[in-house]
Amino acid sequence: MHDRPRASLGRILLDLGNTVLDVAASPGDLDIEVTGVHIFDPLDELLVPPGGILLAVGVHGAPEICSLIDLAPEAAGIVVKLPVDVDEQVRAKVLETGVAVLGLTRAASWSQVAALIRSLLAEGDLAEPGDGPQGDLFALANAVCALLDAPVTIEDRSSRVLAFSGRQDEADPGRVETVLGRQVPERYQRMLDERGSFKQLYQSREPIYIEMTDGSLDRVAVAVRTGDEILGSIWAAVREPLSEQRQRALTDAAKIVALQLLRERAGADTQRRLRADLLSTVLAGGADAHEAAGRLGIATERLCVLAAQLTDVSAADPARGESDRQRFCDALSLHVGAIHPKAAAALVGSVAYAVLPLHAGGEEEARAVRVAESFLARVGPRHAANIGVGRLAANLSQVARSRADADRALRVLRARESSGQVAGYTTVHFESLLLQVSDVAAAEEQSPTGPYERLLAHDAEHGSELVATLRAYLDAFGDVNVASAKVHVHANTFRYRLKRLVEISGLDLSDPDARLTVMLQMRIFGR
Repeated sequence: MHDRPRASLGRILLDLGNTVLDVAASPGDLDIEVTGVHIFDPLDELLVPPGGILLAVGVHGAPEICSLIDLAPEAAGIVVKLPVDVDEQVRAKVLETGVAVLGLTRAASWSQVAALIRSLLAEGDLAEPGDGPQGDLFALANAVCALLDAPVTIEDRSSRVLAFSGRQDEADPGRVETVLGRQVPERYQRMLDERGSFKQLYQSREPIYIEMTDGSLDRVAVAVRTGDEILGSIWAAVREPLSEQRQRALTDAAKIVALQLLRERAGADTQRRLRADLLSTVLAGGADAHEAAGRLGIATERLCVLAAQLTDVSAADPARGESDRQRFCDALSLHVGAIHPKAAAALVGSVAYAVLPLHAGGEEEARAVRVAESFLARVGPRHAANIGVGRLAANLSQVARSRADADRALRVLRARESSGQVAGYTTVHFESLLLQVSDVAAAEEQSPTGPYERLLAHDAEHGSELVATLRAYLDAFGDVNVASAKVHVHANTFRYRLKRLVEISGLDLSDPDARLTVMLQMRIFGR
């Protein structure tokens, strides 16, 4: 166990087991270092650095596999959905280039396998070779699996899978689903909660035995804690209760896992603060931006800034809100990193910023918008959020402008009270300008004037709805039938109100300048 490579292809296959990935064609030696995960897109230029794992989305058939190997001859491996068409030509190409061909179970999505491999790579970064089980949650999970002779998962308080052992294919469909999704399915969480299993688990200092009633293997679980704080839990899928010796081994393992989780939490917090500081420097675009970009390992040309913000964070629980924002940012970082290896994301305040490099070809902002929309589509069920997208920055000196664009687009979505939406700056430019003018008016304590002021005063004094009538009329381009339906009154009643507001305000509705003036005041003062 001490000699396992940090991030080799062989180690990844060992940790995932054939539950997720299987070798379809091997060059022989699988000890090649894995440097990252990349997704194949036939519409983009393919840039796979040495040691990259390429997820061959939509690729099938031996000729296509051979062509892809030719495009990425320095990759560690290419992943294709099962069944993989391997013929003599594919085997010869694998032996010639050293690129392994792996088969992905059809039950897994591409985003799931990307997340799993990236998690394994991140875990490997925490420990140097020779650190032993204490340096690696996945190694710990495999050690516990060997002690208990049962597949194991290590989970946090929210039943998210932090690490898992091999041999998961020996468990049951529920466990496989848990590993693939990196989250215990909601139906199992609800069942365990209703039976009081979580309460029993967190109150006990010893392992508990849980009989499953749905045909799945039974579970043995133990809480991972430091003092009175629950950090997570270890779950083993078993066919019978553990012996006393194995129960003691599981209890002792929980203490080691607690130390590792504390170590990782401290290291992750420090790393996140450092990344946030460095990315803030890049976003500022000053003299230190190049050095910060170098330390982050991100691109310095043709960049686009994304500003993402959750819309459903509860103010009643600040700690929970901060945790949700950090998980959301982690997901964004994973998403943009899968698209380009030199992308980066970090949480700055309540906004998760991402710097996304884009290939030349025009319509960069539109492509960045599609990336953002794809991300929200994936996380939407868990995280309601908006994303603003800035204009293309040709180099680091223009990144500050792209960040300001993204912030302004995000503000427009907040002003609309939207959720789950993406806006490119150029598409909401005018709305953004109106918000900026509104800021100036508020700072200078300006107020409505002319006909609009008189209508506001009349509505306030008499409880009338003349301003709403005027807004509906202008929004409907003067179509009385459409406008009256919008405010739910008869067309004749609407015409009467329109006549009254003209008499009271002195507004000349036939004058385009007068109409524009009152429309802008409505937008600027927001009444």
